[in-house]
Amino acid sequence: WKGAVGCLGVAVFFAMTIGIISWQALEQSPEEWVLRGRAGGVLWERRRGALLLRNLPAGRTVAVIAVGGVPAAEPPPPRDRCWHDGGTFCYTWEEDAELRLSLEPPPAPATECYGVHWTPLRPDVMLKDCFSMANVSWYGGASTRAQRWPLNGAESRAQPFVSSDLSRNPAGYGPVLERYFLGSTGVTVTVAPDVPLVLSVESNRHFCLETPAGRAAVPLRYLLCASPDVAAAHRHLFPPRRSPIWQYHGPASSAAKIKRGLKSLAKRLKRHHLQEGVLALGERSTAVLAAAVRPIPAAQRKRHDSPRAFDPSLIKPLQLSITLSPYTSIASPLFLRSLRDSEAGSYWLSLQPRVGNCSVPLLTTWKGRLCARLNVTSEAALSWYLARARRLRQELGAAYVVFEGAEGDDFLERAIPPPPELAGDWYTTALAAALVTLGNATIISAGVRSSHLPLFVQMSPLRSDWSHAGLKGLIPSVLHYSLLGYNFFIPDAVGGSLARDAAGDPELYVRWLQIVTFLPVMAFSTPPWLCCDAWVLNLTRQCIQRHRDFVVPLLLKYSQEWLGLGYPIFRPPWWLSPTDPTAFTIEDEFLIGDEVLVAPITEKGQTWRDIYLPGEGRLWLDTSTARVFNGGTVLRNYSASLAEVPVFVR
Repeated sequence: WKGAVGCLGVAVFFAMTIGIISWQALEQSPEEWVLRGRAGGVLWERRRGALLLRNLPAGRTVAVIAVGGVPAAEPPPPRDRCWHDGGTFCYTWEEDAELRLSLEPPPAPATECYGVHWTPLRPDVMLKDCFSMANVSWYGGASTRAQRWPLNGAESRAQPFVSSDLSRNPAGYGPVLERYFLGSTGVTVTVAPDVPLVLSVESNRHFCLETPAGRAAVPLRYLLCASPDVAAAHRHLFPPRRSPIWQYHGPASSAAKIKRGLKSLAKRLKRHHLQEGVLALGERSTAVLAAAVRPIPAAQRKRHDSPRAFDPSLIKPLQLSITLSPYTSIASPLFLRSLRDSEAGSYWLSLQPRVGNCSVPLLTTWKGRLCARLNVTSEAALSWYLARARRLRQELGAAYVVFEGAEGDDFLERAIPPPPELAGDWYTTALAAALVTLGNATIISAGVRSSHLPLFVQMSPLRSDWSHAGLKGLIPSVLHYSLLGYNFFIPDAVGGSLARDAAGDPELYVRWLQIVTFLPVMAFSTPPWLCCDAWVLNLTRQCIQRHRDFVVPLLLKYSQEWLGLGYPIFRPPWWLSPTDPTAFTIEDEFLIGDEVLVAPITEKGQTWRDIYLPGEGRLWLDTSTARVFNGGTVLRNYSASLAEVPVFVR
């Protein structure tokens, strides 16, 4: 009997062991709560090694974050290192990384926020969190060459999250970017500004936040917030914060030729009854005129009796804009003088030598020339640069000053570690902050952490075609800029300005014109009389008048709302239908405030389109036919001839 009891005991032991293993493998939940708040919480999913952000009481998962850089199969245990603090969860993957989740103060009563803080424990650990696009449309982040709305349709290799000049780096990120991503499920992701960040996007799969390779122990920190819907999420995140442009492309070899060219263009615009707006000089023409207004020595003044400054009365009632950049050619007298006076190290971005105290200017290319770039960390350099801009604006009688070349990291392009104060996009941020002192008639080519500043932002050039790098990318760019807080932008010229050797496609010109009529500024590179028939010239006059009489009052009205509440002026359809999945992927319509819907044609040869009217329970009136339709519906095959653009008012 003793042997039988012993055998029975062994059998019971093995049975219990097998039962426990079976329970762990089959019965234990594949998900485990690691941090719970009042309205939701974060779970760990064992199978994928992912964090789940879930809303309560509905139990809806609003974000799935696949975790990289740590063993995916290893789940956090039931007990964590921060067990004494109910608002924090901590776990360490031995010799890999530490994760810290914490409940953070919410920006609104219906919103809940969670801080995510990864710390690598070895220099070779690269942290990587990927946000799934399955059943979620994502917005925000960076502008690109072929802008998509939502972000799901984009594709981008892993690269530093910094602005770049898309003409030099077409695969890079564009001039406007913010460390902010918005999901259609009502979730927002905001990355800390001091974290070195790498972003990659895999079309319709996920976007990933990564730490850069080759840097020791770089942490990854971001804030996750969950709100009831996508519109509420964006409203809670952002705190409170007209005339057409005609680009000059005439002779620019001398100041006299530029003056004659401007006068001739102004006369032609007046002849065609387009005499309002701004004549825009490029950087080269501005430099030629600037050279002509240099002070003349007293001994030579008798031989130079005629005034050298540009007379704005030559183009009245049109105004003039000039273009500057923070670059200077190494052959320019300005740069050579700074070398002679031993001021190069303070005036231009420079490299510090390993021995000695003599700085070496960091040289780069700008518009095909070898140049040095303004040192925005130097008070003396900024003061000189701003004084020069003010002087040129006064001497040339310019109403506006455009600053190109604000984007890009010259150190990064050469794989040189930048100084700490210029890491990432702080060059663009510092330059924008300085240019604010010139007044609100200032235009800058890039925006990073500067959406609250009173500056116009120049959109990136687009191709003269119907692709997402051309016309189809215009509305996604408008929605992207406005969502990130850049509501006062200058779109690319009507018809596009890249790869434009001929007058172009008249149909493309007209459809482009119809869209920019409803944007803050109408810009022209090719006048309508050079590209199209007489009826397009008449249409251009009508569009300019409609912009002045109908659109500008709307922009002024909703700019007050933007300043007071932080709401974008140009809004996607989901702003009025935040729970309708149909609205999340519409990229060819936009709202001005809550009361005007613009639904233009962006397909070549089409004279009809489907139109989504947002806002269930609202009524929309077609401004052309006076027909009234219900919101929350789709108008199938709605007519829009070449001379028409569907516009609805609430």
